[in-house]
Amino acid sequence: MKYTSYWHDTAPRFTGAAQGPVQGRCDVAVVGGGFTGLAAAYTLARAGASVVVLEGSTVGAGASGRNGGHLNNGLAHSFPAAVEALGRERAVALYRSFDDAVDTIERLVAEENIDCAFRRSGKLKLASKPGHIAAIERNFEAIHREVDPDTALLRRADLAGEIVTDAAHGAMLFRKSAMMHMGRFVTGLAEAAVRQGATIHENAAVTGRRMAEGRHILQITRDGMPGGEVSAGEVLLATGAYTGTYRGAPFQWFRRRIVPVGSFIVATRPLTENEIARTMPGNRTCVSSLNIGNYFRLAPDNRLIFGGRARFSASSDQRSDAKSGAILRAALARMFPQLGDVEIDYCWGGLVDMTRDRYPRAGREDGLWYAMGYSGHGAQMSTQMGVVMAEAILGQADRNPVKGLNWPAVPGYSGKPWFLPLVGLYYKALDRFR
Repeated sequence: MKYTSYWHDTAPRFTGAAQGPVQGRCDVAVVGGGFTGLAAAYTLARAGASVVVLEGSTVGAGASGRNGGHLNNGLAHSFPAAVEALGRERAVALYRSFDDAVDTIERLVAEENIDCAFRRSGKLKLASKPGHIAAIERNFEAIHREVDPDTALLRRADLAGEIVTDAAHGAMLFRKSAMMHMGRFVTGLAEAAVRQGATIHENAAVTGRRMAEGRHILQITRDGMPGGEVSAGEVLLATGAYTGTYRGAPFQWFRRRIVPVGSFIVATRPLTENEIARTMPGNRTCVSSLNIGNYFRLAPDNRLIFGGRARFSASSDQRSDAKSGAILRAALARMFPQLGDVEIDYCWGGLVDMTRDRYPRAGREDGLWYAMGYSGHGAQMSTQMGVVMAEAILGQADRNPVKGLNWPAVPGYSGKPWFLPLVGLYYKALDRFR
């Protein structure tokens, strides 16, 4: 078993990073080389702006290369709950922005000829208990009527051609959802940004910032040593859960609002055609309805990629990933007993940038542009928000669906999520009794 991301291990390495010291002036500095930052850099450079991307590790090293590979439309919340929390106008705008996000990725893949196995697969939101069917029905009725007629309600009998399991009692089908190879996409997007004129620096961590003559001066650290400075007219922060959580980090305002939560994934050996027919003949993305649930899909080489929270932890290293991998293997066997003994080839984890209410945030604060807080639904929305924020920086039409949405700090939180075990116990209790 490899304790590394399947997406990283099976994608070509990005080789277009700039060499030498990090220095000079630019119109916009983008902090973070994941989907948000790269999509923004691509859009800005294509419009003629000078852009520098500052990535503390390597392109796609964070959540963009450590997720489950889903490009799902629809919200993390039920649509009625979103209407109640956000108001109807914003809830509709946010829902449709997720639709637009999948369209944006499809367009980028086609325009830049990115070989990433993009496919409109559709998503199944599975009822994990008979008692969950009523809530899924209510959500379907509201969504189908008000924002997305390209959906369907599936009864248990309808699932026979979709998924072979006793752990699903019905489902809602979102036909606009898609999937792709995340590692190949992030490399292709980085290459496209460079072709448009963006400069990408890897292993260039931003460890300080100040203002001078109306410009942002960003201090860079490489391997613990001073690595240069960049002077930028504007800065877009696109670091998500990997925003500096150490004391003295330069982005303290965001540190108190983003909670890093581990999400963990395993990938099996490639399944045979017969095994696929006996497990996931529909070949869609799937997510269960439990609070501590699972998400899964088939990879381009027919591996089953199976993930979930597994443990409420803010760490992701080999020891933590191995513990979570054992939990996920047991969950996989419960979902698909016919694969109970299947070999696991990959086990990895990553950090999800959660907000307190699990709605994303984007806008301008503390002198910075930002987009983050995707709360486990960011593979598609991060790319979309990178484009949207780039357009805002360029002075174009503002398509930000969460502009002005209040974002209070998490009470009693300063960057270390001490409360995650308690949150895990709460959600486990909900799943047990509801």
